[in-house]
Amino acid sequence: MLVLPFRHSARALGTALLGTALLAGLPALSWAASDSELREALEAAREQQWERVDERSIGDHPLYGYVEYHRLKGQLPNASADQVQRFIAQYADSPLAGWMRGQAIAHYGHAGRYSDLLAVADGEPAGTARQCYYYSALLATNPQQANQAGLNLWRVGKSQPNACDPFFERLRANGTIDAKAIWERKMLAWQAGETRLSSYLGGLLNGQWQTALASADSVVQRSGAITQIASCLGPECAATASFYRAAMQQYTREDTLAAFTAWQTLSPRLNLTSSERQPIEEELAFYALVRDVPGTLSWVDSVLPSLDSERVLELRVRHALAQRDWNGVIHWIAEMPPVQQENSRWQYWLGRANAQLGNHQAAEARYQQAALDRSFYGFAASEKLGQPYQLNLERNHFDEASRQRIAQLPAVVRTEALLRIGEAGLANSEWLHAVQSGGPAQARALADYADHQQWHARLVQTTIAGELWDALDWRFPEAYRDSFQHWGRQTGVDPYLLMAISRRESAYNPNALSPAGARGLMQLMPGTASQVSRELGISDPGAYGVLDPELNIRLGSTYLRDKLQRYQGNRLAAAAAYNAGPGRVDQWLGNGVEAFDLFVESIPYRETRDYVQAVLSYRVIFESLANGGNSDGVSLLSDSEQQVSYDRALLARR
Repeated sequence: MLVLPFRHSARALGTALLGTALLAGLPALSWAASDSELREALEAAREQQWERVDERSIGDHPLYGYVEYHRLKGQLPNASADQVQRFIAQYADSPLAGWMRGQAIAHYGHAGRYSDLLAVADGEPAGTARQCYYYSALLATNPQQANQAGLNLWRVGKSQPNACDPFFERLRANGTIDAKAIWERKMLAWQAGETRLSSYLGGLLNGQWQTALASADSVVQRSGAITQIASCLGPECAATASFYRAAMQQYTREDTLAAFTAWQTLSPRLNLTSSERQPIEEELAFYALVRDVPGTLSWVDSVLPSLDSERVLELRVRHALAQRDWNGVIHWIAEMPPVQQENSRWQYWLGRANAQLGNHQAAEARYQQAALDRSFYGFAASEKLGQPYQLNLERNHFDEASRQRIAQLPAVVRTEALLRIGEAGLANSEWLHAVQSGGPAQARALADYADHQQWHARLVQTTIAGELWDALDWRFPEAYRDSFQHWGRQTGVDPYLLMAISRRESAYNPNALSPAGARGLMQLMPGTASQVSRELGISDPGAYGVLDPELNIRLGSTYLRDKLQRYQGNRLAAAAAYNAGPGRVDQWLGNGVEAFDLFVESIPYRETRDYVQAVLSYRVIFESLANGGNSDGVSLLSDSEQQVSYDRALLARR
């Protein structure tokens, strides 16, 4: 999800302004004047307009380093490595250090100043262009590592940044990138649909590869031509494996049954190793199961143990569940790698399968294992056992003195200063850098501080960055609780369900914007917001008005109410419709699944399967936290939601 910068209320900004000013021993108005000058200086620094920067007015400001960052960045690549290193050391507790290192690598690399680049580098940098510069520099001192890294950067099916071109030319000159590597990348480009790159790479190959090139062209035009292609392509058959992998991928996705038939003919006559066959058969098995291709299941079962594929094993278990093949469920879960098999989801299904087969002792053991997990299937297993949910709630206690110490951390002072001058994105970077670099104790103290500042979205991000998975009070804060309670009462919608959807949709960032255009706490599409507004008789909020938290909750709760009414109050179906749309859910209900858990596994979209599980388990957590952390009396689903058949009868008459 793409997230816009955080915004804060005037009261929150005023509190931050006053608090930081008091900590620094300065009156609030003095800070305000200094902030204004720093803001202007930072704007000028970004434009490299240094005549507008008054050094005397900002030299003591906690954000002075941000101005200096742009000054030194503007001097690259002519600034010395020593200057860069001094800056990095001075701002080691800030993201500024890492940003400057990255800028220096990029500028030194572009200028060919490889000794300076290696002097400031700290291992492989992030970003493909910088990696190409880094390994170009490393060719002189560690050619083996540089050559291998270069091959890894080369073997992708998309165009790489222009910064990589000189590096790749050097690797072609020293023989690291040979004709086979060029052909293999051409095949990757074909698989990725990058026709221009594929054509360019074909032009780099000599006459020895003409038969392979012609074969690829013929199959690009007509996938079925694959059965007419020679079983040895390229010099010493060097093109064979990558060609058949690319060609079979295209054919499998176009027409899985035809591809399956072709593979039965091709497989015996191709001299491929097991590792070369594996990706072809893994893809074929995946699509055969996804599309339920007739006549392929016995073949899938025969090759599945050798595929080492978690996604195909998951599909095979889900296929067995759809067929109510309980022995098959047990068999294929047993084929999973231990880490996958131990997931509460599969432990729950082992319990269900054993229960269906009358193996009640084994079923209870599996349910007990699943119930240890704080998840949808963990909660469902607890209900099968008739025992409380395992929330594993971690309690943390901090006093005001601790918060004062945190408030004086340079990273926190900078965070609040950045918020005051409207640089919320930079503030978030400062904050999360402090969380990730300060250790578990500091992460918890920062979470407590964010909680007391009512930085709801930043608090959730803190728990993620700090991996505070059991700190449920922080992971699921009482953000906008009064609004959720109010509009829940007004619409008749479970307020904890509203909280759970908002937590899943936006992680409580009121300005969240998805790639599809969904906006705000409850991630409403502008069209949906307009439609619901008309139903309520209020003005269309427009693309930005819908970001208002109160209005977003009002519109979102009304929209969810409509979905609940559509499915006779069933929260599982309504949550699925909130994510995937009611039309799709209506279609899924047409399959006539009798039980809630089987309905969840029958949802064909992974995103929606995960979504409904998260929302319903989050709802349990919110209600339990409202009860003081006690899950007694809290249920994952109502009796009706657990016992109803998930079929077309669930649709309310309209």
